[in-house]
Amino acid sequence: MNKYILLDKRLLIILFFINLSGTIYGYMWYESQLSNTEPLFFIFVPDSPTASLFFTVFLLFFIFGKHVPYIEALAMITLFKYGIWAVMMNLLTLFLDGTLSWQGYMLMASHGAMAIQGLLYAPFYQLKLRHIVVASIWTLHNDVIDYVFEQMPVYSSLITYMNEIGYFTFWLSIISIALAYFLTVGNKKHHTLPR
Repeated sequence: MNKYILLDKRLLIILFFINLSGTIYGYMWYESQLSNTEPLFFIFVPDSPTASLFFTVFLLFFIFGKHVPYIEALAMITLFKYGIWAVMMNLLTLFLDGTLSWQGYMLMASHGAMAIQGLLYAPFYQLKLRHIVVASIWTLHNDVIDYVFEQMPVYSSLITYMNEIGYFTFWLSIISIALAYFLTVGNKKHHTLPR
């Protein structure tokens, strides 16, 4: 996509409010699961809303010409990871159940957009290896919390496949981390901030 479109202040503000709204809705979606979750695990349960929160914070700073590299790394890795993850889980639900609610299709569209927008802004992130490392630790630690301590998102029809899903999620994390590295640290072409 043309960099001038991505840097347009009006687009950035629209994206900010879309992501802010999606983040709030996402935390509300997890309300029932959080009510049965030990407080120790609260921060690790609502994966997608936290990913969109990272991107919302990035957008807020980016609009004002500032960088927050640790947040940028977390946003890029987790947006792609949980965006793809949610699309795949809903497709798997459709395959197993033979049907999917309208909310499922909505989640697929919104999470697919999450994954894409995180990548679109890759040329503007100001990441170094240390930022990727910290975001990687967060991401892989979250996988351990989800699939060792069983705090993963609740998809009733998929519960019997949690081991396989956990394995898939681990490798999706690795792919997301590698992608973030090669599109930022491994690619020296970075664009300027919006003015």
